[in-house]
Amino acid sequence: MTGTTIAQAIPIAVTPILTRIYTPDDFGVFALFLAITAIAGAIANGQYEQSILLPKSDDDAINLVVLGVVIATVFSLLLLVIVLFFNTNIANLLGNKELENWLFLVPLSTLLVGIYNSLNFFNIRKKEFKNVSISLVSRSIGLSLSQVIIGLIALGPIGLIIGQIISYFTGNGMLYKTLKEAKANVVISKNNIKKQAIIYKKFPIFSLPSIFINTINLNIINFLISSIFSLTTLGFYSLTQRIVGIPARVIGSSFSQVYFQKASQEYNDNGSTEIIFIKTLKKLVLISIPIFLILFLVAEPVFAFVFGEEWRVSGSYAKLLIPLAAIRFVSSSLSNTLSVHQKQQFGFYINLLLLTTTVSLFLIGDTMNFKFIDILMIFSIIMSIEYLLFLIVYWKISKGDLMKKG
Repeated sequence: MTGTTIAQAIPIAVTPILTRIYTPDDFGVFALFLAITAIAGAIANGQYEQSILLPKSDDDAINLVVLGVVIATVFSLLLLVIVLFFNTNIANLLGNKELENWLFLVPLSTLLVGIYNSLNFFNIRKKEFKNVSISLVSRSIGLSLSQVIIGLIALGPIGLIIGQIISYFTGNGMLYKTLKEAKANVVISKNNIKKQAIIYKKFPIFSLPSIFINTINLNIINFLISSIFSLTTLGFYSLTQRIVGIPARVIGSSFSQVYFQKASQEYNDNGSTEIIFIKTLKKLVLISIPIFLILFLVAEPVFAFVFGEEWRVSGSYAKLLIPLAAIRFVSSSLSNTLSVHQKQQFGFYINLLLLTTTVSLFLIGDTMNFKFIDILMIFSIIMSIEYLLFLIVYWKISKGDLMKKG
């Protein structure tokens, strides 16, 4: 946890510097770049990286790592071809001409994310949590230093984007050490890779569409804000998400990874994950209450003081989103229950509902000429209710109540 906390603290510590180097428009362009990369990176491995924790043999797990990297490489090359021929069309479709200059970096970023996904899950499998933390710290250092240094010598969002790419180079280097040691006596073959691809085919069949829709749902707001409102509004919103999402990135992601590993073990032993589910749920709730309550009380003045008066509006957005962030923090940290029980089809339905809700709210709000802050308030309320319902679904699956369904 210490390494993860440090990894998240470094970018947050330099954010007051970044908000004085880069404009809200720069943050807006960066938010669009991250949204595209996040969507592409989520499906880069065909979701086979999720299965790396499941085989009893490390040989099979390593062949799954190779499978994920191969898929990511092919997918990134395909993206490169698309960007080379259609970058202008894509930028126009997203309603931001400036993005055209940076789209050619999306394939490289996607490949690095794909490699990181596979290496990260292999390190989790080997319980190399310390190495995972070190990789996160090295990523944060590379990200923060490059964003500040490049921002001081070059105008525009280039520093923000290049910093993101550098961070994955450094992170992958740290994670590869565990794989390098483990694969010394492992036979990597096409037959075994094909065998593992067939055994865990549910991940690309069910989990891939689910995570694709979920990632679109999490990032489509960036596209909607940019096209319906403005790039400046997106820049303010992106800072809000950067700060409000800290608990999920620092604590939630660590809980999620550890829960996935322990739940997988409990499921293999008992065929159920209810015990570890309830235990993790209680911890998450107890942790979330004080964190999000304090954040809610101080959000607006703190944003103005720390990031500059120009960014006060981001604090007002934060107050509206904090209740949703608290509930999603708990619910999303336990969503790996679906993967452990191989009930990815439930995830597909859940994410389809989330996507439909998000798009509908923004389109209806645009039609009725709602202000952005009004749409944000309605969005927070409705999505909070949905995430509570998802938590109930995860609990029932952990008990085995839904094992005969879907």
